[in-house]
Amino acid sequence: MDKALRRTRNLLIMLAAGMTAVPGAAETDTARWQREAARVTIVRDDWGIPHVSGPTDADAVFGLMYAQAEDDFARIEANYLTALGRTAEVDGEDAIWGDLRQRLFVDPAELKAEYAKSPAWLRTLMEAWADGLNFYLASHPGTKPRVLTRFEPWMALSFTEGSIGGDIERISLSSLKTFYGQPTPPTPEELGMVLREPSGSNGIAIAPRLTANGHALLLINPHTSFYFRSEAQMTSAAGLNAYGASTWGQFFVYQGFNASAGWMHTSSTADAVDEFAEKVTRTANGWSYRYGKAARPVASRVVTLRFRRPDGTISERSFTTYRTRHGPVVSMKAGKWIATALMWKPVPALEQSYLRTKATNLASYMTSAALQANSSNDTLFADSTGEIAFLMPQYIPLRNDRFDYTRPVDGSDPATDWRGLHTLASLPSVVNPRVGWAHNTNDWPWSAAGPDSPKAADYPRYMDQAGGNARGVHADLLLTGKSGWTPETLRAAAFDPYLPAFARLLPALVEAWSALPASDARKPALAAPIALLKGWDYRWSADSTATSLAVFWGDQLWRDVGSFAQAERLNVPDYIATRVSPDAKLAALTAAVGQLTRDFGSWQTPWQTINRFQRLDDAIAPHFDDAKASLPVPFTSAQWGSLASFGAKSWPGTTRYYGTSGNSFVAVVEFGSRVKAMAVMAGGQSGDPTSPHFADQIARYAAGALRPVYFYPDELSGHVERRYHPGG
Repeated sequence: MDKALRRTRNLLIMLAAGMTAVPGAAETDTARWQREAARVTIVRDDWGIPHVSGPTDADAVFGLMYAQAEDDFARIEANYLTALGRTAEVDGEDAIWGDLRQRLFVDPAELKAEYAKSPAWLRTLMEAWADGLNFYLASHPGTKPRVLTRFEPWMALSFTEGSIGGDIERISLSSLKTFYGQPTPPTPEELGMVLREPSGSNGIAIAPRLTANGHALLLINPHTSFYFRSEAQMTSAAGLNAYGASTWGQFFVYQGFNASAGWMHTSSTADAVDEFAEKVTRTANGWSYRYGKAARPVASRVVTLRFRRPDGTISERSFTTYRTRHGPVVSMKAGKWIATALMWKPVPALEQSYLRTKATNLASYMTSAALQANSSNDTLFADSTGEIAFLMPQYIPLRNDRFDYTRPVDGSDPATDWRGLHTLASLPSVVNPRVGWAHNTNDWPWSAAGPDSPKAADYPRYMDQAGGNARGVHADLLLTGKSGWTPETLRAAAFDPYLPAFARLLPALVEAWSALPASDARKPALAAPIALLKGWDYRWSADSTATSLAVFWGDQLWRDVGSFAQAERLNVPDYIATRVSPDAKLAALTAAVGQLTRDFGSWQTPWQTINRFQRLDDAIAPHFDDAKASLPVPFTSAQWGSLASFGAKSWPGTTRYYGTSGNSFVAVVEFGSRVKAMAVMAGGQSGDPTSPHFADQIARYAAGALRPVYFYPDELSGHVERRYHPGG
């Protein structure tokens, strides 16, 4: 770029940022951004993945945020509109309840104060985070933010953990609206009546003694909504060298590895969010609540939210919100106010999220874990020394186990209070199990390491609130008694087609049909479908008609009994196995045969005709079209025990199933003297439909064909698509 063009570009950057060429504070921003940009190098590989490097960690953060914004600024902004409680400023008044839920915990004034007193090193990173995003906006005037035209460093504290669906999202929006607005019944989604892919992930760690090369192996397999995370490498001369999946807008690698260690987070079944039923009384001075023998005042705070009207203008609504010692009041049940207690430690959470990416072994990883600011994630860990571990969330409140915390507990009884946190040593984690492997599939910790798993009887019952699942059964079958593992055999295990839920459920369906008298019209009508299912090996495949029939049968039952399963806190396959009558199972098969015939012309339709991956445009809200191109995906919902998860369903105007969640990033990592990895992500790196990297990984994704990861410079050599400085 010649000098005249450079001067013109710099002027455009200043003008886009609302600056002038007059010396002053605003000009200092531009000068700082340009100095930071000059120190940072971004190398895009032939998959469009950015490898960001700089002299300091702050430089790497600056570059990562700039690169993320290049790939999908819209998703960055969407995540922070959610985190800051400002989505209604775009989506209108209906979205105000999600904003209110967020603002019960996220107070901008408090975050600014937390930022001001946070450690200097962390403030430096948050400042680099904001600078990278602001420099992108200044240098790309064609990008039009919907709301967030400028990012402030303190905003990074609103979104400090990268998991899908934070703890705050467990609070029912319909209940919140009923309490602070008008009576609102629960939605079908809240009741469990709608097909919904289990959110969470798979992680497997294998010790060196079970591997062919004598190196620890790690499977990283998050199950989130598609395009929720980007892939990147961050490197600095200060010792940072992390690779993996980063949630849009966050400046740390959430699930990934460095040259010596790797970490995979899975959504935990441990209890870290509780409801307290408060006995409230109106007084002359407001509201009070009973605590022990005393009455305490209910704290109140006015929260004012902005929302967009249909004509595009912005209006405001104010809410008087309430809080007790247990947390914000979010609903009313049986005449009592319900206060929710959960972790809200933004500074320690951001510290822990970032520091663990620089851990070189299990001991240093545990040093960051000692911050105890991870409330929702189990961790599968492996390192180059050969250590492996299954780690529980470090933020688990200590409680009196005689109370049932799966339901609201009596907030007036001091005995129900949280009493600090469990020590790390008191958690049911597993370090270097003798069996040589550990796994988690969003199931209980009691099967994390086969015979070396913790024993439920030794721990409080609140260490697990969900039980086992079919993916856990599947992982046990694949790992037990196996040795000679290689990266390729671990990759194959991650895409093993066995569906243990159907292996458990279908024999009872066949038995129900066999028990029908010959005079029953269902006997001949269902004979052929039953024969197909009876002869099936319970393994998905693209050309399998039995897979189609089994999934449609299971999905019909899910619609029929999902709400009852949720009410009894059972997963759907367990409910079908233990609560559904033979007649109901046969009725669901009749319905499945009818639906397949109506939608596809035959109940014997290959799975690949139905189950598809389609990415039409950059819209955040998914939509699909049967008339447009799509690719077949052979694996199924994780609900039925498939480790490779594809959460798909029919959509308005479609008969085919299209996926929107499940396998979102898959990586297999080997920790030798040089770390080696292969990976694939849903869709592609870029959110721009005109980019060659918008959909270039779909075929590999569907086939489970992971691509090599270019971790070292010599691996990256020959695969460089572009090398540049931010703004260049």
